[in-house]
Amino acid sequence: DLYASNGRLPNASINFVTAHDGFTLNDLVSYNKKHNKDNGEDNEDGESHNSSWNCGEEGETDDPKVLRLRNRQRRNFLLTLMLSQGVPMLVSGDEIGRTQGGNNNAYCQDNEISWLDWDLQDENAALLDFTRQLIDFRRKHPVFRRRKWFQGRAIHGSGVSDITWFNPDGGEMTEEQWNDGFAKAIGIFLNGEEIPNTGDRGERIIDDSFLLFFNAHYEKLEFTIPSGLQNREWAVAIDTNKPRFVEAGKRYGGDIPVLVEQRSVVVLRRL
Repeated sequence: DLYASNGRLPNASINFVTAHDGFTLNDLVSYNKKHNKDNGEDNEDGESHNSSWNCGEEGETDDPKVLRLRNRQRRNFLLTLMLSQGVPMLVSGDEIGRTQGGNNNAYCQDNEISWLDWDLQDENAALLDFTRQLIDFRRKHPVFRRRKWFQGRAIHGSGVSDITWFNPDGGEMTEEQWNDGFAKAIGIFLNGEEIPNTGDRGERIIDDSFLLFFNAHYEKLEFTIPSGLQNREWAVAIDTNKPRFVEAGKRYGGDIPVLVEQRSVVVLRRL
């Protein structure tokens, strides 16, 4: 929405988590520090501020707990990228767990450090499938790729805003809460009946509506479906705590709490 004030549309925004410079997605969740000594510059080259977290151990590990968390974090990043408005940019290899061994400036490495290891397709088949399904999910649902900005109000008279932001207790976010630097959880409602896009023949586009529950806390949290949205059932469409898409997701109705595991995202589709 940085472009909204000067008349530019959401497709002016290129969204990405990683780029050709910096850590790969796998390394973003595996290293706290850059490891660029192979570049011959005493590890002085490359960015030192990477906004990364190794999930408990630096670099390669056999710890199953750390590996599970890293896999979940990769899914979290991919989901956030693919379900954001604007144009997603995914670096080749991130979908199969490509690593540069913590090197975030591998411009001078024409070797195994920078090459793409296609054998990772088998090793990280679940991540590849998850990425494919995410891309397909985005393609099928125009509410995640609107051509115009959200207005924060009802556009077509449904009585419900095109987007609303919630606390885990189901209450709308306040200005004070938006400025809380320690907030670790948020809910988002995307109204599929309030899309300003039109089809190729000028017809109105209507999509499913979704609730997205983000839990960045180190403990699981319960989210309450907002009171104004409890008149319909909701089904889990995506849960990043699971390695693959949900085939037939659990259903929720009324004020039944939705459990979101630590550091994960749950996407609900309105039935």
